[in-house]
Amino acid sequence: MMVIERTGFSKDTLSGKAILITGAGGGIGFEAARALAYLGAYVIIAEIDEDKGRWAQDAINEELRSNRVTFYPIDITDDEQVQRLYDYIIEKYSALDVLINNATVAPIGGVDAVSISDWDKSYTVNLRAPILLTQKFLSGMKERNEGTIVFVPSSGAAPYMGAYEVFKSAQVELCNTLAGELEGTKIITYSIGPGLVKTETAQMAIETVSSLMGMTIAEFYEMNEKHIISAEEAGVGFAVSVVNADKYSGQEIGSIQALMDAGIYDGQVSPAAHDIGSSDVSYLAPHIQSIVDVFNEQYDGWHNRNLFERQWVLRDFKKTVGMAADNFSKLISNISEMAQKGNVDGLAEQKPWLKKLKVYYAHQHKLLQGYEKNPEELKRNSQVILSWMDELQKVIDGI
Repeated sequence: MMVIERTGFSKDTLSGKAILITGAGGGIGFEAARALAYLGAYVIIAEIDEDKGRWAQDAINEELRSNRVTFYPIDITDDEQVQRLYDYIIEKYSALDVLINNATVAPIGGVDAVSISDWDKSYTVNLRAPILLTQKFLSGMKERNEGTIVFVPSSGAAPYMGAYEVFKSAQVELCNTLAGELEGTKIITYSIGPGLVKTETAQMAIETVSSLMGMTIAEFYEMNEKHIISAEEAGVGFAVSVVNADKYSGQEIGSIQALMDAGIYDGQVSPAAHDIGSSDVSYLAPHIQSIVDVFNEQYDGWHNRNLFERQWVLRDFKKTVGMAADNFSKLISNISEMAQKGNVDGLAEQKPWLKKLKVYYAHQHKLLQGYEKNPEELKRNSQVILSWMDELQKVIDGI
């Protein structure tokens, strides 16, 4: 059974939609194309490797007994080839409904070890090509006041991955900029990270990075085993995010969030976490609810600020906590549910995120000392933030 079948979405959910996905000859891109075709979309696989591209096209069409997937051979760093791709799509489909910038290259090594030519190649594939494709198709979307542009960033800033991460993380800023420019239109843009997936590209990168960090591949995967999802799950996450694109406008999400929103992923809690009763945490429920209420009040307040203030606050939160505020809002709601159900193991798994939230409040407290000049207001607001930190510490100590 395909993972996409578990969503309950019908096979005509995306019927008639023309969707371009780059780099979909294998891995996550292939699985995304497969799921999108299952949902009825016309999928154009833009792939530089002709053998992979034709295999992907034939494999999906044969499996689904359709001809909705078309392979288009292209080097997306070549302006003329991108123009020909644009002309081909407009002639065949009249318009492009969804652009998914999935193609990537991943040069690995120290900042001083990766050749400048590899840095250049990473730039042209991981940043310039998404800009070029966006420029080609955005004007048509504006004319129709309709369309979706999806970026696939990576923003871990991991050692030895700079030549990859620098340009992939720039896609987040590109998406944020575009979202601001498209505010008030019906054109949606968002970015989605696949998570940790054992694709061929990822395996090669991890082999190099783990070696440079003094770890074996097995040790790396063991350390991150709770965060690994399959290529099919990640690709289906991409597909269902397109179905639910209205929810994600201007956001940075992950495949797991998209799967959870589609009701087909419950990876936040291990099976053992449902064994209720190993300890009583009911006394923590009021404290956890207080934490949830405070965060939600702040979260709502951030979204009511003007565009520039909102973007600064949301970036600052993500930089400090390590998770986008939109994702954290869902996470903290899950924590509240775990407390109500007495889910001890589940709460214990979320302790690191509660610690990071406390770090964020400490960061807010420090900022407050610098900009609040009224002594009485400074004292009052400082006490409020310190009370938030106290509530968090009670919960951290209790789980």
